[in-house]
Amino acid sequence: MTTQPGGLSAWLHLWTNAMKKSLVAAGIIVALGVVWTGGAWYTGKQLEGRIADMVQQANAQVKFGLKGGLNVTNMSFSKDVFDASNKTGFFVGPMVKITLPVVGLSFDAAALYDQKEADVKYQGTDNSYFKENVKQKSLNIPVNVRYGWGLSSVANIFLFAGPQWGINVGDKNFKWDTGSSYSLKKSNFSVNVGAGVTLLSHVQLSANYNIACGKTADASLEKVGETVLGSDRSRNNSWQIALGYWF
Repeated sequence: MTTQPGGLSAWLHLWTNAMKKSLVAAGIIVALGVVWTGGAWYTGKQLEGRIADMVQQANAQVKFGLKGGLNVTNMSFSKDVFDASNKTGFFVGPMVKITLPVVGLSFDAAALYDQKEADVKYQGTDNSYFKENVKQKSLNIPVNVRYGWGLSSVANIFLFAGPQWGINVGDKNFKWDTGSSYSLKKSNFSVNVGAGVTLLSHVQLSANYNIACGKTADASLEKVGETVLGSDRSRNNSWQIALGYWF
């Protein structure tokens, strides 16, 4: 059986058309792949840029730092059974500040080791006077709302106020030879009110008054048998001056 020349020509024509269509389809697939790859690369670059911007903005809104300072305790008693003379203490620890989108408004918090000190004076049964040293060691966590405004690119003034929680980490009970005692509470709650200035966006100076809410300690004066000759309660307020640095 022999193949007709016309049949071979028709077959070659069909095969050529099929190849052309295949090449066109392959070209379309390649073109679509190139477009998709380029689009994905461009979208990825845009997303990468947006993520970098978000991270940069978050870093600008959250700052960490360290601060320390001095405090002067104002130990006041509810009665005249005891008296106290104030001494200088200190505090130190890390801090964090979160700036809100609202202009001038921010929050700060800290975890501070705090040591306050005072000499407690009292009169014994023989009318003689005694003096004992009391040290209050605590871990304080202040959380403040801040509002500030800039004087220039160099300085920023701010006011702040907020609650403070304190946990006693030192001696709680002080008992003296005469039988008198001074017992600190395990924890305390207070409020801070103050002002400060930030220089060059890093150095911070501040001053505040810490107001104790409720009693800080119970004091009792020399027992005779089971009789308490005198008792008192104290509230330990304090003035504080601090120097801090924001990283």
